[in-house]
Amino acid sequence: MALSLRLRRLGYRLAYRILTVWWFLRRPRIEGVKCVLTSGQEVLLVRHTYGPDVWDLPGGVIKRGEPPLDAAQREMAEELGIASVQWREAGTIRGRQSFRRDTVHGFRGELRSRTVAPNAAELADTRWFARNALPHRLGIYASPLLSAITAED
Repeated sequence: MALSLRLRRLGYRLAYRILTVWWFLRRPRIEGVKCVLTSGQEVLLVRHTYGPDVWDLPGGVIKRGEPPLDAAQREMAEELGIASVQWREAGTIRGRQSFRRDTVHGFRGELRSRTVAPNAAELADTRWFARNALPHRLGIYASPLLSAITAED
């Protein structure tokens, strides 16, 4: 692995640890997005280079004044190089993680091609899973959003 990639990954891990301390002290309300990307009966899950070592849906934090759909589009372009997807809302979840009070807006998009371009500094792994054979260790917001789209189908 190239030195610059190792340094960028280290930067993500360091930033996450600093944010965890901030979240502990401030207990902030955070708005974010999670995206359920499907291709037929498969769903794309990611493992980040920072935070809990779980399979999760791609997504991120909504910037101040940014509409949730715009945040979903931005995050998918940044994390996976995905530019054009027809998005549908997949629900909103409220919860707590790492001392934050989260509001997570879910979106669903069907990809014609399973080819993505993961940001190697942010994502340790990306993998397509059959929707009936998901891994056991999922992020806390992944299961409810995946259940919601399964009920929808």
